[in-house]
Amino acid sequence: MRKILVFAGSSSSKSINHALVSSVANQIVGHDVEIIRLSDYELPMYGIDSEINEGFPLNLTRIKNKIDKADALIISVNEHNGSISSFFKNILDWLSRMELKFLAGKKVLLMSTSPGRRGAASALAYTESVLPRFGAEVVSSFSFPSFNENFDVNNQKTIDETLQLGIIDTLSNFIQEIEG
Repeated sequence: MRKILVFAGSSSSKSINHALVSSVANQIVGHDVEIIRLSDYELPMYGIDSEINEGFPLNLTRIKNKIDKADALIISVNEHNGSISSFFKNILDWLSRMELKFLAGKKVLLMSTSPGRRGAASALAYTESVLPRFGAEVVSSFSFPSFNENFDVNNQKTIDETLQLGIIDTLSNFIQEIEG
């Protein structure tokens, strides 16, 4: 049994990325899955002066400890103006200052969604390119388009059968990778 940490890169209390990643995580059986909200770990905006004068915030240590205890991660990233949110970028900045390779040895399933047809594809591509710098092995990725038309928020499930088959396939590949 592997320990899998699951979160979205969004600070929104109504995050569609959190809804998506939670739905996917709830499809996993036989592993210890922990779903968190990064917004529960408030951090100041990263700046070298803050790091030097105040050190690393306690909430940063809490996030890092959760990552350290996990064998693998499932992350869904949101998109703001064609890139990742400043909220998620700030967390990556803090974590990488604490330990550059904070994701060393971690296998990652990376997801994204948005109300648009591209499903936050630009944020997904950026995150796929940057996480390996921190030691991650991105083993699978999936962009979920047109969230509002393709996901039933009340029942926490994918409406579109083709998208659900894509999620099942992506999740299956991820589970095989972490079990292997």
